[in-house]
Amino acid sequence: MADQKKSATGLDPKIAAVLCWILAPLSSIIFIFIEKDDKFVKFHAWQSLFWGIIAIVISIVLSTILSFTVILICCAPFSFLLPFIVTIVGAVKAYNGEMWKLPVIGDIAEQQANK
Repeated sequence: MADQKKSATGLDPKIAAVLCWILAPLSSIIFIFIEKDDKFVKFHAWQSLFWGIIAIVISIVLSTILSFTVILICCAPFSFLLPFIVTIVGAVKAYNGEMWKLPVIGDIAEQQANK
């Protein structure tokens, strides 16, 4: 059996990329500092970092807005649904070895990974 390529962490790059998405943005920051060579892992680390920050901001803003609207207060949990779905899709795409790019932040993440 051929020796599989490993990331700087000693993990399979696909597993490292999935871990970037789990608990993002914290896990992303860790992989950004650890991973120096594997562009696939670096790409997913940067993209999940940017997405994690955006998801937190979206959730806070929507929860705040919805909490002031009595009729829409039941919709507040849905403000967490989109970030959760995107995170799951990102992790699955990473596990499948895909360079799946989110609009706008995917290009920025690719630029950062290529530095």
